[in-house]
Amino acid sequence: MALIIGLTGGIASGKSTVSQMLRDMDIPIVDADIAARKVVEKGETAYQKIIEAFGADILTEDGDINRVKLGSIVFHDEEKRLQLNAIVHPAVRENMNQEKDNYIAAGHTVIVLDIPLLFESKLTHMVDRTLLVYVDEATQLQRLMSRNPLSEQEALARIHSQMPLKNKVNLADEVINNNGTLEVTKEQLLHVLRKWQVI
Repeated sequence: MALIIGLTGGIASGKSTVSQMLRDMDIPIVDADIAARKVVEKGETAYQKIIEAFGADILTEDGDINRVKLGSIVFHDEEKRLQLNAIVHPAVRENMNQEKDNYIAAGHTVIVLDIPLLFESKLTHMVDRTLLVYVDEATQLQRLMSRNPLSEQEALARIHSQMPLKNKVNLADEVINNNGTLEVTKEQLLHVLRKWQVI
């Protein structure tokens, strides 16, 4: 049986950094964000359903979904946001499960599902163990502002739109504290992987 690890974090928590460390160890990663982009490409079922639900006005001249336009519709309308999620989320889960099954069929014994909203979307049933990348809010704010050209207000709004990382700590099987250096983060990751008998 393969061990399925759910990797999660928050915006600017360093989840992508940990994800890359796992990739460097040849552990396959199934990324929810990549799956979310794939399922809304032209010709996909979710693409058709989104046009049926939101109209052809949300398309670019090339016929792709204009994410900014769609985002501005659902951002201000809870009902429309839920409608979009009802189309996209099942398609993303199906895509991720298919990719995971392909890795299992290829003989991989450990697969990581990189799911930013693992707890919020109640997707822990898809994984055997959960691993949270944690930073305190001050570090999160500083990293987000140095990465993106956002004001403190805008950066805080993005951070506060997600479940606070401190609330996720008790939900996770293991936590990597990413407030320090990359070396310290990697040591913690290796410790968890040894504990779970992955390495």
